[in-house]
Amino acid sequence: MALSLALIVVAGLVLTGMLILTNRDDSSTVAANVEPTAQLVREDSPQLSEGGEAVFVEFLDFECEGCLALYPVIEDLRDQYGDRVTFVVRHMPLHDNSVDAALAAEAAAEQGQFEAMYQRLFGTVDQWGHQSTSQAEIFAGYAGELGLDMDRFRAVVNDPATLSRIEQSTQDAQAFGVTGTPTLFLDGQRVEPTSVAELVSSIEAALGD
Repeated sequence: MALSLALIVVAGLVLTGMLILTNRDDSSTVAANVEPTAQLVREDSPQLSEGGEAVFVEFLDFECEGCLALYPVIEDLRDQYGDRVTFVVRHMPLHDNSVDAALAAEAAAEQGQFEAMYQRLFGTVDQWGHQSTSQAEIFAGYAGELGLDMDRFRAVVNDPATLSRIEQSTQDAQAFGVTGTPTLFLDGQRVEPTSVAELVSSIEAALGD
């Protein structure tokens, strides 16, 4: 499926703004050419696809406006390349309710529903994002709507090990010099595209197309 011209134009602006926001200080580019390590993709890192030819990693925050703007682009890329590229999500929560959102996503993943919760969180962020009060019960409501076992869901959300995985993801991001979201890696190398066309070209180069 080809990305629409309108989406490429809009997302190009998003990507340019994303780079400005995530590269505010020099430390954000320290690991721009870092070699692949187990820190970038861990065994328990959520995956949105399992293609065998390349690995695309996004450090994200469900409450991040840049991540939300990039979300439809990533969805289109998954549609186009998901059978060949493994799309991996790493958490880097930086906002008031983004930790609880990440916990909900991890709890859904435990029941094989990470993708569904990932899509629900991005699809409803205008309802729960940037609130000063906890939105944890909103996320639990999404779990119920997805048909998850609520006892299991709440147990995973409240398990300290779940929060530790999210904190580990943030620590891994920092080890790679990541200071903001969204930040993208392709086959272990940080990519900083200024347009969707450039991002597509990077993926096609990794695939040898």
